[in-house]
Amino acid sequence: MENLREKSNKSIQSVHFAYQRDVIGKINWAWTMNGIVGARGTGKTTLLLQKLQQFQNEGREVLYVRLDDLYFADHHIYDLADTFRKKGGEYLYLDEVHKYEGWARELKNIYDSIPGLKLVFSGSSILELTTQDADLSRRALIYEMTGLSFREYLLMSGILSKPVYPLIEIFRDHMETAIAIVKEIPVLKHFSSYLKSGFYPYFLEPERDYFTTLEQIIRTVMETDLRFIEHFDIAQSKKMLTLLKVIAASVPFKPNISKISQKTGLHRQTILQYFQYLEKARMIKTINQPDRYISRLQKPDKIFLDNPNLFYALNHDMVNIGNLRETFAMNQLSAHHDVSLHEQADFLVDHKYAIEIGGKNKDNRQVRDFDNSYIFVDDIEIGHHNRIPLWLLGFLY
Repeated sequence: MENLREKSNKSIQSVHFAYQRDVIGKINWAWTMNGIVGARGTGKTTLLLQKLQQFQNEGREVLYVRLDDLYFADHHIYDLADTFRKKGGEYLYLDEVHKYEGWARELKNIYDSIPGLKLVFSGSSILELTTQDADLSRRALIYEMTGLSFREYLLMSGILSKPVYPLIEIFRDHMETAIAIVKEIPVLKHFSSYLKSGFYPYFLEPERDYFTTLEQIIRTVMETDLRFIEHFDIAQSKKMLTLLKVIAASVPFKPNISKISQKTGLHRQTILQYFQYLEKARMIKTINQPDRYISRLQKPDKIFLDNPNLFYALNHDMVNIGNLRETFAMNQLSAHHDVSLHEQADFLVDHKYAIEIGGKNKDNRQVRDFDNSYIFVDDIEIGHHNRIPLWLLGFLY
């Protein structure tokens, strides 16, 4: 255990406080057990270490461990937690929890049997708490880490500091908001940079090549993380990556399963199952007609990549600006809103707002007959009436 303490202290002291994401203030750190899930590269580990550094600086007893550490080849989480607590431990944070077989059962036992210990675990977005051998959904508070919004990208880059603007405020006050921002920065220049390489916070690490790292993350998800999904055959990881690249060459699109099957050599039912795996891993996002129930045997109505940066990693030479715009809008809106397909516009948001996405020459013909309709337009700094700059959707969180 002393070796784990040494590793923990090195990790905690290595993190800096230059920027903390808003989610850190939304987590109930006083609760007995919290879970933080999300896609690789979104900053879960940094968040844990920042909070532990704060507690450690306050004189609290803390421990950070990765559950892929060799220590756990012949040790159990429960025994570690019990020993740590008996020696005065207060905050135990477990990273990469999905890499430890039977993790949910042991965490349940810790919650039930070791009072006074504040436990936080983090893991991939593929985690399914209710399908584990011990149901943690009634014990743990679960939070999801998304990638960076355009607003967060500007803040972390030291370019601009602005608050979150809720969607209803963007509809109402977009002209005044845009004018104030455009006075301070060349917003379209920075928006272009964000779409290419601003969704994952490691863009701040100059020693890293952004797209090499992103490609490595994608391969790790395909070749390592997905094996922790129940019933997934890791031998199919190469075909899964092929499927992802086929999707990247076409998205956003209404899937033709027969054509995808021909390109990948995968059976129809396997493709539909793999769509679900890719969505759990936050590689793609599926959108359906409002209120439509989708079973595992039905194809989604439309498929997107999860975020714009994935275009440049998976299909760099064929990035379509229209696809990029729609993907950005879907990604930012779906973080905190219900997004489905609209019968004529691009999206129906919260079952109320018709949203159309386009370039600066986009008119309102597709949505003019609908109440609560808005056009989010690229390549403009300031809009008017129901024509709103697309980049403002990046201030939703």
